[in-house]
Amino acid sequence: MKLINKVSIGLILILGLIVNGQKINGNYSTVIEKVEPPNWWVGFKNEKLQLLVYGKNIGNYKPSIDYPGVSIIGINKAQSPNYLFVDFEITDKASPGTIQIVFNKEGGRKPLVYPYVLRGRKKKSIEYKGFDNSDAIYLITPDRFANGEISNDVIENMNETSVDRSEDYSRHGGDIAGIINGLDYISDMGFTSLWITPLLTNDMSQSSYHGYAITDFYQVDPRFGTLEEYIRLSEVARQKGLDLIMDQVANHCGVQHWWAKDLPFDDWFNFQDLFEGGQELIMSNHRRTTNQDPYASSHDKIFFNDGWFVPIMPDLNQKNPFMAKYLIQNSIWWIEILGLHGIRQDTYPYPDKDFMSEWAGSIMNEYPNFSIVGEEWSNNPLLVAYWQDGNNNLDGYKSNLGSTMDFPMQKAIVEGINEEESWDKGLIKLYEGLANDFGYPSPNRIMGFLDNHDMDRVFTQLNEDLVSTKMALSYLLVIPRIPQIYYGTETLISNIDNLGDHGSIRTDFPGGWATDSVNAFTGKNLSDDQMEIQGYLKTLLNYRKESNAIISGKTVHFVPFNGVYVLFRILGDDIVMHVMNKNNTSTDIDLKRFEELELGGKVFTNIETGESFTWEDNLSLPKRGSYLFTTIK
Repeated sequence: MKLINKVSIGLILILGLIVNGQKINGNYSTVIEKVEPPNWWVGFKNEKLQLLVYGKNIGNYKPSIDYPGVSIIGINKAQSPNYLFVDFEITDKASPGTIQIVFNKEGGRKPLVYPYVLRGRKKKSIEYKGFDNSDAIYLITPDRFANGEISNDVIENMNETSVDRSEDYSRHGGDIAGIINGLDYISDMGFTSLWITPLLTNDMSQSSYHGYAITDFYQVDPRFGTLEEYIRLSEVARQKGLDLIMDQVANHCGVQHWWAKDLPFDDWFNFQDLFEGGQELIMSNHRRTTNQDPYASSHDKIFFNDGWFVPIMPDLNQKNPFMAKYLIQNSIWWIEILGLHGIRQDTYPYPDKDFMSEWAGSIMNEYPNFSIVGEEWSNNPLLVAYWQDGNNNLDGYKSNLGSTMDFPMQKAIVEGINEEESWDKGLIKLYEGLANDFGYPSPNRIMGFLDNHDMDRVFTQLNEDLVSTKMALSYLLVIPRIPQIYYGTETLISNIDNLGDHGSIRTDFPGGWATDSVNAFTGKNLSDDQMEIQGYLKTLLNYRKESNAIISGKTVHFVPFNGVYVLFRILGDDIVMHVMNKNNTSTDIDLKRFEELELGGKVFTNIETGESFTWEDNLSLPKRGSYLFTTIK
């Protein structure tokens, strides 16, 4: 007997058993294979719910219900006879409980009765607080972080069953249990939020470890753990002061998604006729500017938005209203199930942009204090700003998206630190990168970062230079941004021998496996440089959490001069001064240059060393590096 709908929380839907005190007719299992969303809640602003019901010839059945405050307002057949899309209205008169949906088959056979659960919400919408620039986000690729439960390393009935840590693109065994085990470490380091790359089922034949080719949008990949473990991760993280950000994908799925064997409509995927006909597929041209370009041809726009991201990831057609509703409800379901604080949306510009506005708007309508960050991989600040809510776009586009990812600043930081100083190179890149903030509606809501799971490790980009890495980290943590740091940055993980190789970029965190000789969680066998950078980052992160100047202060910076770049964050008498010195020898700074700030006589303390100086005429910097000073002890 197959257990259907595993993810209905708090209920055991086993045929013939009692559910919530009611005897349930279990004969639905002979036909109905899936109902999605698997449960819903009372009390949403949007009282509409659309169920996707899948099963053999379910299209020949007509559903009905008798439940106070709930009614069926639409029944939609698909082109495949194995789907029904059923529209419900759930009013404020509805109470939590189990709705028995009766499916009567045309022609008069015995009806099917399906128990569908309406739950009470744990929190009010306004209590779903998102992330902001007081947070520091730790990004984890779960398969590569820590293996907390070896029994789930291999699931025999899945398409990829090997675990091989010596192969970059094989699964390595990291899981939810491993993340839970590492929460104390993450919290102690000073992070306040977790962004975890997708944990949903990725039942692909190869490279399934990364999670971005999702094959079931309502199921946790069993090699990572269970839904119950995912919920526990969220709860335990919250207890330790860590908020959870879920990585979601609205643009595509994996080619081995269960849909692909029996698609409901002939436009569920983009270029679906080619896919079903076994013909050569049309890939995206990846020209993201077509979303904003006033001169872009329709041909180029279509090939960008509708083309597949890669051949194994079908492009979802969000113009299909049933697909659009499915994706919106899926996001809301996960927010409610996990008590999320944010969503990171993958490949943000690639889906239909009108749908993305509707998607983000639907979420923010339900959760006004929530946060969403979208990935716009562009080094052009104009393109990044286009997607942030509040931007005055000439085409009138309203994104409803609060946060975007700051790829332009990432590039500026790395180039500026690496380059030799000149009129237009070196630290001036950082200065001018930050000066571009005039183009953003809300610069402090943008997510800044030095690297992530899709690019070379920052230690690699900075030529494995410890001082350069410290300079980059300190700058990221003082500018008006929401900082995100990729796991292992604090142990100087590098992919210098495999540039651009994603499997190598997503390498194992030292100490995440019982056999590891180096353990970053405990400090065992870390090198001196690893210990130094780990301690440095911990000091900065924990200071930043308590710094009102960094979180809420105004920013004032001065054009780099003689290889030195000085930036201030100021909130009344709470002042943080960040100094970057590119010179290889000791350097004196003439403090009279900053007299407009009226700092004379103030005592500044080095955040890292605890040493102090009184603001007078000059400040001597002993060597190349970053220096952070504060007036608040």
